[in-house]
This record gives sequence, structure tokens and C-alpha cells, in this order.
Amino acid sequence: MKNQMMTPEQAAARIDAGATLVIAGDEEVLTKLPRGRWIGGTTVYFMTETGGHVDRENVFVTELEAAEDARAVLYEGEDLPSLTMGRFDNGLSVILIPAFSKAHEAYAIHGAEYPGLFDQPVMGWITGVHLDELASATPKVIDGATGRVHQEGALVLHVKLSARRSANVEILNLFTQDDSGPEITFPATGFAAETARIDGKEVDFAKWVEAQGIDTRLPLVANYAGALVNVSFQSVGPEGVAFYAPVIEGVNYRLAASPGDYATVFAHQAQGDGAQELSCNCILNFLFGELQDKRTGSFTGPVTFGEIAYVLLNQTMVRLQLHEQDQAAVA
Repeated sequence: MKNQMMTPEQAAARIDAGATLVIAGDEEVLTKLPRGRWIGGTTVYFMTETGGHVDRENVFVTELEAAEDARAVLYEGEDLPSLTMGRFDNGLSVILIPAFSKAHEAYAIHGAEYPGLFDQPVMGWITGVHLDELASATPKVIDGATGRVHQEGALVLHVKLSARRSANVEILNLFTQDDSGPEITFPATGFAAETARIDGKEVDFAKWVEAQGIDTRLPLVANYAGALVNVSFQSVGPEGVAFYAPVIEGVNYRLAASPGDYATVFAHQAQGDGAQELSCNCILNFLFGELQDKRTGSFTGPVTFGEIAYVLLNQTMVRLQLHEQDQAAVA
């Protein structure tokens, strides 16, 4: 893979050359690119070689040089659970979903139940807009093959790899559970909660968060057999607590422990060659970690409204790696 911030003209040249691309950028720029073998998602936030930036003029391009073939498919409504059906025998799928869409909610709650989801690498992100424009702009995905722009559905680029190559997805999560804090469970699955059980006692969750002075920049963290999954706070108010990902009924959560300085910890943990990996980083890490003009190791890519490593994640960095398999093993 090859990652690079490009001018629209440079990106158009790669499209015209027949490259298989995943492109992130402002909607106005993306919609002016020529048709070809690419998918795009809206964002104006990026991690670059010189640090975090807001950029409305250029696009972030990942070229999947190892792709032998690729096809983009939009899945929406009742078709969402079948999004694994269109993939190649050996390959990977890059998935883009507009923030706040019906597909975003459905995938977040039910994605783990989709048939065959974990049988082949699935990586991607939730597309967004500038935070100052949440009330006036809508996150989008763009099918480069048709030029069509969608604000609903999951746009998936199924990529074929040669028998000698394999892909894997990794999650970089700065957060661990604060074991000194209470155990928190919720009575229902969803993106909002009015009540919760704190160490077994039912409480008004918003009032409890405010009374305890909880730092809502830190997410809730669930431990799924050793895999730590974050649920980030969106707002706390009279109507309850809203989240950027769903809390799951009956799952035990704890508040996250503070990771320390975001940029320093990211740079320390993000080992590998980021120039050769497709990665995305959460907008909450960008904001709370004050990553403007700060680097996170060698990893560059779009800053997004949610990350997908098979399932929806919050406040993580997700990375996709390609590997050359041993010839004897392939044979």
C-alpha cells in the first residue's frame, strides 16, 4: 500500500492510471474526481507526515497496489447483513459508512452478527464533516465507479489479493479499564442511556456522571475476553447520556484510565511502517489529544467519526497490513 496527501490533480492522475484507491477528503473535492476504481469518504481532518491538520483542498489517498481486482458495492437497509457476500475468495474489504446514518446505527448494533463477518479482514471508518458544520452538512460516501454520492448505506470496496498475500487488521487502543472504578451495566442496547446500574445499584446515569465529576473525554471500556472496546461519551444532559457507539445490554463497563499524553503514547505504541499501512484515527483522539500539528509515529490517514475493525470502535486507531505469505505454505 502507498499513502499520500495529494492534490486533486495528482489523485485524478492515479485514478486515470487505473489504480485501486481509497480516498478521504472534503465532499466538494471528492465529487470532482474522475470515475474509476475507488471509493471515497468525507472528512477534512487528517494525520499527515507533519502532524494533524484540517485540509479542505487536498485529499488523502491510499493506493492498494497489491489489488488484483476490486469492486465497490453499496449495501443499505435489508441488504446490510449481506455485505460479506460480495467479496473475493482471498482478499479484504474496506468499508465506509456516513456518520449518523441508519446504516451507522444498524452496523454498530448488529454488525457482529452478520454472517461471515470475521472470516476475512474488514476495515474502514465512519465518514464525517467539519465539527463546525454538523448542523449544516451531512457525511457522505462516494462510489468512484459511478460518481454517485450517498448519505445512507455502507459502501464496501471488496479487494482481491493474490494467493501469496494476506491481510490483517489491528487496533491501537490507548485505553484500559480503571480497575479502581465502579462496574457499570445498562438495561438496554443503544446509543443513549437514561439509567445504569453502578455496582449493582440503579441510578440516573446523567446525574451520576455529573455528580461524580466524570471526565467524559475518557470512554467507557468493556473487556470482551481480553479485547478492550471503547464507548465514547457524546453528551450528558437532562434527557440522559448519548454515546458515539452503542452500549450493550448486560455487558460490564468501567471508566477508562487516563493514558497520559496522547501524542507521546501513540508514537510509542504505533510500531511499524505506517507508510505501508491503511490506517484511520478517531476525531476524539484528534481533539482531546490536541493532535493538531503533532505526529503519531509514522502513521498517517483520515481522522474519522468512528473506526471499523470488523465492528464499530471509538477512540482508537485502526490499521490494515498486507503480508507476503511463505511460498511453501501457499503451495
